[in-house]
Amino acid sequence: MSNLNQWPDSEKPREKLLNRGPAALSDAELLAIFLRTGIRGKNVIQLASEIISHFGNLKSLFSATEQEFCYIKGLGRAKYVQLQACLEMSQRYLAEQISQQDVMKNPTQVKQYVQSKLLGKPNEVFAALFLDNQHQVIAFEELFFGTINSSSVHPRVVLQRSLALNAAAIIVCHNHPSGVAEPSLSDIDITQTLKSALQLIDVRLLDHLVVAAHQVTSLAERGQC
Repeated sequence: MSNLNQWPDSEKPREKLLNRGPAALSDAELLAIFLRTGIRGKNVIQLASEIISHFGNLKSLFSATEQEFCYIKGLGRAKYVQLQACLEMSQRYLAEQISQQDVMKNPTQVKQYVQSKLLGKPNEVFAALFLDNQHQVIAFEELFFGTINSSSVHPRVVLQRSLALNAAAIIVCHNHPSGVAEPSLSDIDITQTLKSALQLIDVRLLDHLVVAAHQVTSLAERGQC
């Protein structure tokens, strides 16, 4: 049925979201709400499904360049601007959620925040959340940039930034562009190296988070930090 108006209300994306919540919707249905309208010969659900099929997943869609995004029929610069605004608002919302509280009291929000910051990066990025004595966020900084499967992490730089920001504790994180959030042996090794180095300046390493598209792995939760 190509005409969405002929669908039962319970199956229309907007009504479905209002009645059952956003988690009940598929990726295509969520994207359809963002798109609002389809194109000639395709309703908005069909268009959304084709867009996701073209990019492979929402992660690739969200990280697409303006040129890649606007290449798809039914999209354009206005939609690209809207999408970037939505992504930025979600990041700011997550930042606000963790900025005025002890981050250790809600590790799920911390994981969501670092995931939003590193999601879609084509290469590895190593970053840190610098915290004060109450474990409130001072700053989030990207520190090192690597190839698609490795990055060179220099403990001296981490120590310098910790001292410059007067941090009492930090949480480090990096992404795996492969999409697999399993820590490597080198991830575990650099965690221990950083922990020992930071102890020399009385800064606590609270966790090392490995970020992938659909999962964030905590080395602290595994007893490896």
